[in-house]
Amino acid sequence: MDANQDSLANPYGMDTECENCPELCETRENVLHGYGDVGGDFLFVAERPHAGADCTGIPFTGDDAGRHLQTILGQLGFARTPPDADEPDIQNAFLTYVTRCRHPDRTATDEEIRACEPYLNAEIRMINPEIIVPIGETTLRELAIDYTTRRPDSFDIIEEHATTIRGRGFELVPMISLNKQTDTHADAFVTHLRENIFTRDYRQTKGRRSR
Repeated sequence: MDANQDSLANPYGMDTECENCPELCETRENVLHGYGDVGGDFLFVAERPHAGADCTGIPFTGDDAGRHLQTILGQLGFARTPPDADEPDIQNAFLTYVTRCRHPDRTATDEEIRACEPYLNAEIRMINPEIIVPIGETTLRELAIDYTTRRPDSFDIIEEHATTIRGRGFELVPMISLNKQTDTHADAFVTHLRENIFTRDYRQTKGRRSR
């Protein structure tokens, strides 16, 4: 955790009563902003909160998807608490979403993604991570628009999972959606970071390009 950071939860004090998307205001339990170490080198970004996080108010907690990611973070040395912790102790990583509210019956619309974009832009700008981990195909394609030279529709999350994509100012290491991952997928991701990221000076890729 960054020495000057007061809280792991929503450290930038973003609006927790946001009403930009009326339909989501009617269905959500919580507005889920980022969580973790603002000085971290790694930024994990999922499309939207899972059901557990919507209930607990803490990103990636409260259900199997959250526990799955917390297990991976523990294996990588980013989490110092058990996978079922209510308030995970995160170091060198920050966890966030493309959209901050959950609709129980559908994924986010393009309009909702655009409405939340300033939140993600601000987190990326202020954290300035070395490695961005897009979780799921929608997240990968959204980030590809600004951070790679490839067309967003050229990405296949199955093929890109646990690989490194050189972007503009950052490297991206995509991950299959948490609720679709097998143990084999998780092991491949952990192995890739340990063998291909941690073993070299990944900080040399760091950029300061605003989104």
